[in-house]
Amino acid sequence: MKKIMMMIALMAMPFAMQAQTKFHDVELSEAQGAVKKITQDMMGRPQVTTFTQDGKMQREGMSGAVYDDNGYMQSAKVKIRDQETTVTYKWKDGKVVSQSMNMMGNDVDATFTYNEKGAAASQSMNFGGQPMEMKYTDYKYDEKGNWISRKTNMMGRDIEQTRTIEYYD
Repeated sequence: MKKIMMMIALMAMPFAMQAQTKFHDVELSEAQGAVKKITQDMMGRPQVTTFTQDGKMQREGMSGAVYDDNGYMQSAKVKIRDQETTVTYKWKDGKVVSQSMNMMGNDVDATFTYNEKGAAASQSMNFGGQPMEMKYTDYKYDEKGNWISRKTNMMGRDIEQTRTIEYYD
């Protein structure tokens, strides 16, 4: 009887381990903690990203997410202005260090550096051979330590990015 119970326990282990998977999509969104929803202004349109309690993201126009065994997203299909492309991510120490995609026939590669609070300090992009760097400054954080406002300069134009974050209790 003891051997049968042990076999049942061993057979159930992979399923139990699967149920314990934590996804790192909250970190992909430059946030931490029990985030339920992030609403961000993207060029005049609100972009809403929701998260399950285990950290998996859902966003309009995103599908086909592929994860590694540790719950880090490796790639996803995203729709950008009626065009679908695949974004691939490279991670290091729990942060996305680079992402790449093909947009409008051009390869777009981006690399990121982070500040001491874990938010992006800069983003360097190469859009079809055209380098561009954006530094992020003037951060404002919510009571949970996630950024809710930051400034950058894109192509000579000052931009303030804002977002609201809702949390699971």
